[in-house]
Formats: sequence, structure tokens, C-alpha cells
Amino acid sequence: MELTREALAAASQRLLAMVDTVRSILQRKGTVVWTVAPEATVYEAIARMAEKGVGALAVVADEQLLGMISERDYARKVILKGKSSRETRVRDIMSAPAITVTPEHAVEECLEIITQNRIRHLPVLEEGRLVGIATIGDLVGALISAQTDTIHHLRNYITGKYPG
Repeated sequence: MELTREALAAASQRLLAMVDTVRSILQRKGTVVWTVAPEATVYEAIARMAEKGVGALAVVADEQLLGMISERDYARKVILKGKSSRETRVRDIMSAPAITVTPEHAVEECLEIITQNRIRHLPVLEEGRLVGIATIGDLVGALISAQTDTIHHLRNYITGKYPG
């Protein structure tokens, strides 16, 4: 069986269709978002990150996303500046405003945003409400999954096992 341009184009279209949106990532991983108040100490935020096994927290007050605080913020804005994590407030070192996406953003778009802004966590807002966090790991995993599926379909097409 010959691999035609049409077959390759169809496979490419399937790959694009399989590349998830943020909504599909949140459906798989869930929408739990760990947050911290801007008045909390950095020590409390770092302790919460350790407890939850995450590298960043959304900074929220009155149900509004104010920013993000990450381990990187702690390292660069507290430790390296000789500040005390027990005395420094989250609001003083958080990254704000947060760079956000919607559930309709494509994985590829999100990867570009993360790369351009040198961040690892994207808060997801729907109608102004925080509904999840997409991490670089979530996005790369979705892309790898889509590529694996495409390779599988192409292999089946080439070997004649393709149902079509």
C-alpha cells in the first residue's frame, strides 16, 4: 500500500484534531486548584506547596486571581535577597498579574505562551473564574499523547491495518 499525499494530509489533520485543548486536559487531571491568600507568609505558601506536592499556588482574594507564587519566586525573591520567609508576605513576591488562558486554548498555543514568558504554570479562567491550572507537564504530556496516536495511525495505514 502506497503512502499518498492525501493520506499524509489526513494524518496531519487527525494530529491537529487530537491536540487537546486546555478543557480536555482539565477533564483528565481535574480542576482542583491550590490557592493562598496574598496576606499569607511566604513560609506558609512554601509549606502548602510541599504538602500538596505542587510547584506553584494561585494567589486569590475574594475569588479573584491576583497572581501566582512559585518555588522560583521564593528562590529568587526571598532566599537570594536574604529575606525571611516567615516575615515576607506572598503579595510582596508573587508574579502579577498572572498570565492566563481559557479552556478553549489549544495545547500548542499554551506551550508558546509558557515558552515566551518563561513560566511553568498557566491559570485557566472561564468567565473570570479560576477553573484550573495547566502545567508545562500537562501540556507536554498531551502533545506527546497526540503524536503517539498519530504514529500509531500512520503505522497501521502503512502496514495495511488501517480501517479505511
